[in-house]
Amino acid sequence: MQNTTADQASLQIAPAKGIFIDNEWRPASSGAAIDVYAPAEGTVFARIAAGNVADIDRAVAAARQAFESGNWGRLTGVERGRLLARLGQLVLDHIDELTLIEARDTSKPMKQARADILACARYFEFYGGAADKFHGETIPFLNGYFVATEREPHGVTGHIIPWNYPAQMFGRSLAPALAMGNATVMKPAEDACLTPLRLCELAAEAGFPEGAINVVPGLGTEAGAALIAHKGVDFLSFTGSPEVGVLVQSEAARNHIGCTLELGGKSPQIVFADVDLDAALPSLVNAIVQNAGQTCSAGARLLVEKGGYDRIVTAVVERFARLRAGTPEMDLDLGALISRRQHERVERFTTRAAADAIPLLAEGGIAEGVPSAGYFVTPKLFGPVPRSNILAREEVFGPVLSVIPFADEADAIVAANGTDFGLIAGVWSQDGKRALRVARKIKGGQVYINAYGAGGGIELPFGGVKKSGHGREKGMAALHDFTTLKTLVVKHD
Repeated sequence: MQNTTADQASLQIAPAKGIFIDNEWRPASSGAAIDVYAPAEGTVFARIAAGNVADIDRAVAAARQAFESGNWGRLTGVERGRLLARLGQLVLDHIDELTLIEARDTSKPMKQARADILACARYFEFYGGAADKFHGETIPFLNGYFVATEREPHGVTGHIIPWNYPAQMFGRSLAPALAMGNATVMKPAEDACLTPLRLCELAAEAGFPEGAINVVPGLGTEAGAALIAHKGVDFLSFTGSPEVGVLVQSEAARNHIGCTLELGGKSPQIVFADVDLDAALPSLVNAIVQNAGQTCSAGARLLVEKGGYDRIVTAVVERFARLRAGTPEMDLDLGALISRRQHERVERFTTRAAADAIPLLAEGGIAEGVPSAGYFVTPKLFGPVPRSNILAREEVFGPVLSVIPFADEADAIVAANGTDFGLIAGVWSQDGKRALRVARKIKGGQVYINAYGAGGGIELPFGGVKKSGHGREKGMAALHDFTTLKTLVVKHD
């Protein structure tokens, strides 16, 4: 590996070099730059280029050239798969360097940042193996005809990824698109994009041809808006807020192209009185404090059966009170929030809960010695929370867990489906029949029984319903969205 764990503290993160087009760093056309803040410190530690409409134009043109007449468009599935696998290995070779960059840029504990880099590598490994295995089929038809379908790449795909998992999202969004032969243009989030900017360098080192991967950092209102509206883009992939998702889908409709939208959630964990509490407790808590709660699939609603309410909530309270937030190198339960704006958002929710007289059942702490300017908040457990309250309905995107009691199986289903979101859910019960009945009635893209989340879950189709979006990422299902289906009909008699 390039950097050992002992070297992490002394590794200096170099400033980003600009905009990545045709395997080269180029300056932003405006010459402007954006300050990058270290969330744990609240101070500027790097700068990124501020791409704009002109830079997006250049990136899309490079991708179009690569797809239609460049080396990228001529590669077979086997050859694309080898490049993806090679990039996955390079990510592993640079895991210590990338872990430090990810941790400093997002304030994740080091163990979480390292897990994200491993997941990033796995995306390229998985889709490298899938690149030559996703194909069409033959269809029985009338006598004298031969009918077959084939999967074709869209052409140029646009990718807008969020700040909460920049390394993972680089792999999750780009790997399936590249596996299918699309040329790509990515606009990473301005709040955290240093790992994607390093990863595109590794892609060039792996041998990806010019124009296959283009990355334009910049503000969402400028570079992001230009990408979603660009008439040279054939498909869009977006992960972010429901509000921006509406804009992405509107622009896609104007250009008559498809899009995949992953727009967040307010995911429930349904805990019946017969739960194996020792097995469930770590997941009940970790699902809301991982990445400081800044996770679309965070288990933000803890639905507890009244018959076991006191026993279950008491155990969660005790565990919550022991949680500690700290800097990445402290490697505690959670880090700081990503920005001052996000810090203010979370504080507004907790202030509102206090004003609504919702009991604060437990509160974690912040470790001694953290920088006073860092964007830290204490994890908080509220309950019982009325189902109509904003804390039970809106996405906080912070380490805030709402406890909501339910009466029985039917009431649990009503409560679980009682928000505008539908991303993932967990059902905890030792009654297998009941757990399966409930799981099948949950409106969501993923439902776990006696579990919650599955690490990176690269193999598992992921996406939502309702306000959580549409389309599927991860697994073989992602390859459907990054291709278009063509039917070939041959009359031979």
